[in-house]
Amino acid sequence: METRERREPKYLTIAADLAAKIRAGEYAPGAALPPQRELSVAYGVTLATLRAALARLESDGLLSQQAGRGTFVAEPAAAYRLDSLRSLADDLREQGHVVGTDLIGIGPRKAPAWATDALGLPPGDRITRVERVRLIAGRPALHQISWVRSPYGTPLLDVDFARTSLYHALADQGVVVHRAHERLRPDVLRPPIAPLLRQPEGTPVFLSDRVTYGLDGIPVVMDRATILGTTMEIRAERTAAGLSLRWHA
Repeated sequence: METRERREPKYLTIAADLAAKIRAGEYAPGAALPPQRELSVAYGVTLATLRAALARLESDGLLSQQAGRGTFVAEPAAAYRLDSLRSLADDLREQGHVVGTDLIGIGPRKAPAWATDALGLPPGDRITRVERVRLIAGRPALHQISWVRSPYGTPLLDVDFARTSLYHALADQGVVVHRAHERLRPDVLRPPIAPLLRQPEGTPVFLSDRVTYGLDGIPVVMDRATILGTTMEIRAERTAAGLSLRWHA
């Protein structure tokens, strides 16, 4: 009778060996794996077989293959609570992650229809637009455009968003965030966001549209976030009291 080892495809054997090394700490979170050609020689297989093993580990959430950079051990999961009104950065830092924010641009702009409709403003109204890229352990994870209604937008021009979250900046103006409505749908990366997230066009993403309301019930912020589908997933916790949805990276 054939042994299980002989029946198992080579790429699965390689995947299991690499997974064991990752879990044993031989390859730390965020560390780069050796080049594919070097690994294929070490395992005595073709590049195609080695790539099948890496693809399996990526689908299992253990690896992240980054175009033009190499293959890296995935960081521990970072949860983004959909049922929380705190800032994303606060949630992630509480979990122990190193979170960064790159400010791409800020200033008054003519808002698109989807933003003015959500905020209850006249079509074409000029309001403050804040564009950011969120990084986890130095790697882009999320692109975010926030449209902020007047009069709260203008004071944001002087905010250091590398140190201060949008919610904190609004709180400094006396805005009390009361509730939010969020809609999620699948999409793919397109220009000009793809290069900002350092991923090729067509990469799977989640698109989040979120409207945040103040205590008076007036919508204050319309956010559109593009979240890398290769690094994030939705998990749901069901209890007798209801449903709690969370983002995980």
